Amino acid sequence: MEISAHGRLTVRITAADVGKRVSIRRLGEPGTGPEKFTDTVGVLTSWDDGVLMITSRDGRSVRIAESALVAGKVIPAAPARRRGPAATYAELARVAARAWRPVESERLGEWELRAAGGFTRRANSVLPLGDPGLGLDAALEAVRRWYGERGLPAYVQTATGAEGTQEVLCAELERRGWVREVSSGLWTGALAPVADTAEGAGVVLSREVDEAWLARYRREGVGEVALRVLAGGPSVWFATVPGAAGEAPAAIGRCVVDGRWAGFAAVEVDPARRRRGLATEVMAALARRALDEGASAAWLQVETANEGARGLYARLGLAPHHAYHHYRRPDTGGTGGS
Repeated sequence: MEISAHGRLTVRITAADVGKRVSIRRLGEPGTGPEKFTDTVGVLTSWDDGVLMITSRDGRSVRIAESALVAGKVIPAAPARRRGPAATYAELARVAARAWRPVESERLGEWELRAAGGFTRRANSVLPLGDPGLGLDAALEAVRRWYGERGLPAYVQTATGAEGTQEVLCAELERRGWVREVSSGLWTGALAPVADTAEGAGVVLSREVDEAWLARYRREGVGEVALRVLAGGPSVWFATVPGAAGEAPAAIGRCVVDGRWAGFAAVEVDPARRRRGLATEVMAALARRALDEGASAAWLQVETANEGARGLYARLGLAPHHAYHHYRRPDTGGTGGS
């Protein structure tokens, strides 16, 4: 923390530092434990009416009363991870968007409004990369109208935890009553180690999704629109581990190759055959195909609460790059799936 020449802790941040990464020391909450002070590091996302909001890397927000501040200072941006491929948030956001294309989109300045009949939040939310060309309230009203015309709830997809992410936008949405429904992580890593983890034995690859693959896919409402989303992307591959005769596949997966990136999704295994390495075999087979097409880096999205999947991906050498969140306008119903 910041210490003056006289050995005293000092507060060296002001409301003008909103949007910067800060380190805060505050008095501990009464009754929370023996510690006198609590330290918080994150982006200062607002400072209003005597209350600061600090947003951490995973998107969680902490409100701190100005009167509780003991010390504070602006600190450098978090250092880039040393493991895995280097990438900016904006690059990964665009790659992920190309891998899960909506059936309809429209520009609002530099924002992209996306719709796909309600099939997953990713394909039915705003991707706010840049300036919408309007003030925030006017932009959000335009978003509300656009989705309302399509009978869909209004969602905004945001990100936290990396350079160039949207902690301040998250705070502004929360200030306006938007509800964060789900948070996930985007993980990255080198592609070759994924391919080397297993032989990919028994995995059948196809350019097209078939009825067998869909029989294992757990999403609800898989109709024509969903099939268009699943098949969309620069170079799409579907993986299947056949099940017994007359049964759904034992495991499936999907991969989209886009330049140096290979994005994995829909990796699902028959519950009765889990913990037998089938998910690893699926990803290894898809990774080899992606390597053949010139890719070198892997990415995927995993919900924060899915501990089993997070453990698998960590063993394959992937690690979190940033967190992303879907905020819903409070007066509209929700959309299933992330």
